[in-house]
Amino acid sequence: MIFSPQSKVWIYQSSRAFTAKEVNSIQHKLDVFTAQWTAHGHQLKAKAEILYHFFIVLTVDQDIANATGCSIDSSVRIIKEIENEYEVDLFDRFNMAYKIGNEVFVNTKEDFETLITIKKITPQTIVFNNLVQTLAEFNEKWEVPLAESWHNLIFAEQLGS
Repeated sequence: MIFSPQSKVWIYQSSRAFTAKEVNSIQHKLDVFTAQWTAHGHQLKAKAEILYHFFIVLTVDQDIANATGCSIDSSVRIIKEIENEYEVDLFDRFNMAYKIGNEVFVNTKEDFETLITIKKITPQTIVFNNLVQTLAEFNEKWEVPLAESWHNLIFAEQLGS
């Protein structure tokens, strides 16, 4: 399926990595959900992906039909179900995700700050900008060096910026 670059994107970051078995089970649950996801009776062109075993990414092509309050609420319900079933936190925006090599790590804001202070995380470290809102932004600005992300503003003092 091809989606418009202006498709709406929501990213939910897990507090821990999902196991391979959990990824399969969650992906199935998300596939069933997106296949029947509607807004005011109109089928949404939607997809769900689990990336790096940490991120649930929902995409809706708004050129076909717009996600509305009720349809967004239903997506939040499925995410909360996953959160409860797998005992993870998918809504904590203070967990920081970063990548070293091909491995993704998630830490608390405090631990992330400590890692910057001791230079384990540098301005070149890839971080995940879960605030992107469109597919185009997701493709271009989701994985970016710390120096080019909003994280840089929060941790400027530790980075010496």
